[in-house]
Amino acid sequence: MPAFILWRCLEIKDLQINEAIRDKEVRLVGSDGEQIGVVDIAHAQNLADEAKLDLVKVAPGAKPPVCRIMDYGKYKYDLMKKEKESKKKQKVINVKELRFSPNIEEHDLQTKANQGKSFLSAGDRVKVSVRFRGRELGHTDIGRKVLDRFVELIADEGVVDKAPKMEGRSMVMFLSPKSEKDKK
Repeated sequence: MPAFILWRCLEIKDLQINEAIRDKEVRLVGSDGEQIGVVDIAHAQNLADEAKLDLVKVAPGAKPPVCRIMDYGKYKYDLMKKEKESKKKQKVINVKELRFSPNIEEHDLQTKANQGKSFLSAGDRVKVSVRFRGRELGHTDIGRKVLDRFVELIADEGVVDKAPKMEGRSMVMFLSPKSEKDKK
């Protein structure tokens, strides 16, 4: 990849500041938000230097481009802080998987159901799969009965998100936690 393309991508991704701005004239916004107007780039840079702040191109697509006099370090710090706050508010939903065979015993199914309940109560989605081997593929109805029994066992914690469906040698079903209004 030629070096000039790499440089160009870095400039577009990040804001252009101070001497990196190559336009002849820009629309200038002061540090406190007042409109200064369309000025020569040298004059804009002088105003930024006098205020001991940076000249930052905030709207490169406008005609003429819009530049603002601001403290670039503080601006980047505030952006990082806002991004961190928004990440805190996001809820990450994991998908946990439980695997069965079609000839699972009742006690083992109870144990798996308890494990599924704990996943659902923690707010995770659960992928339940029944794996068929050899001649078991001819009896997929047994696997469906196992999945239906599993749904009965965890009915108070979760609801079926995606009905049982064959995917290759496995029958797969997705469950999600019940919402507060579903539990009532």
